Amino acid sequence: MSRLPVAAGLVLGVLADELLGDPRRGHPVAGFGMAAAALERRLYRDTREAGQRYTAACVLPVVVGAALIEHRTRRRPIRRTLVIAAGTWTVIGGRSLRRIATDLAAALYRQDTGTARTLIPSLCGRDPESLDNAGLARATVESVAENTADSVTAPLFWGAVAGLPGLLGYRAVNTLDAMVGHRSPRYARFGTAAARLDDLANLIPSRLTAALTVALARQVGGSPVRTLRTWWSDAAAHPSPNAGQCEAAAAGALGLTLGGETSYPSHTEHRPLLGTGRTPEPADIGRATRLSHLLQYATLGVLLAGMHLVHKAREATRNAAG
Repeated sequence: MSRLPVAAGLVLGVLADELLGDPRRGHPVAGFGMAAAALERRLYRDTREAGQRYTAACVLPVVVGAALIEHRTRRRPIRRTLVIAAGTWTVIGGRSLRRIATDLAAALYRQDTGTARTLIPSLCGRDPESLDNAGLARATVESVAENTADSVTAPLFWGAVAGLPGLLGYRAVNTLDAMVGHRSPRYARFGTAAARLDDLANLIPSRLTAALTVALARQVGGSPVRTLRTWWSDAAAHPSPNAGQCEAAAAGALGLTLGGETSYPSHTEHRPLLGTGRTPEPADIGRATRLSHLLQYATLGVLLAGMHLVHKAREATRNAAG
């Protein structure tokens, strides 16, 4: 089956996000979240086994439904392209991520801490009231770094690998992780399956994000050598096996120190420091969003090139066999 409709659909979906951003109302991901929350109320038990059943009940219908749609469009390349484009637009969130971060930076420039605190929950789950302006700047830079992988790199990667099931399946897993995958008393056991599945889904994309950050470091005033050194030396210290990759590389590229005390509504973590630069300032949010924007297109380019090489290799194998 030709991968051209998938490649074209990914490009069109990225362009749609660039031009339109996320829909303000009726977003399919929000609808999935509401359905998952309703199902949680029925299936919740404080056990890992209940969490496994819940995760399967949420993710499998999405993947199977997407696979059926792909099957029905397999001989209609234009329709398949449009389906992939719509799926890509639905699951990536590069423009919205950058917009929220930019609005938050503007609030910090105005010393409007209250507005900045109302915006931070759209980026991460930290306790807004515990954050001063310096903490808000650091949380925003860290969230842009991590969410670039979650909102852009990973969905594009899984779309390139598995088409529509990859796109929608990844977003279902990542949404569940955001809902139940944290270490609160309620979800310490129930959310384990969703958290582990999300870790697995982001294993390659997070490292692709970090590697591309090394390549793009000069574009945000950084050093590729310093970025690579920070990535390799500091990433493993982060409590997340994937977020640490992105945040450490971003710290190196932006010349910052990230990490430290991180407060959530349910608990406080004392994270190791990443990087050896200064602490983030509002101006660094703009540099982080620029890096995120560059990563979006670098990721797309790398994946399209990879798809082309795989297609050529398969053609060569078929010709040799024939």
